[in-house]
Amino acid sequence: MHDMRTHLEKLRADAAECQLISDLATHPHKRELFAKLADHHRALAAAVERAIDDPAMRPSASLGP
Repeated sequence: MHDMRTHLEKLRADAAECQLISDLATHPHKRELFAKLADHHRALAAAVERAIDDPAMRPSASLGP
């Protein structure tokens, strides 16, 4: 679960970075491209967050030794 949380934070950071680049870009094509990348990273982060919150993804206590 820790790996998923680490991945979630990385996706959020990448989304923020792409959004910043989009906001600062002077070329319209680059602005649009980085805005789309930011949206994609946010969508991926939301999917990972849903997976983390899914009880089926949690390790079961009965599976341990």
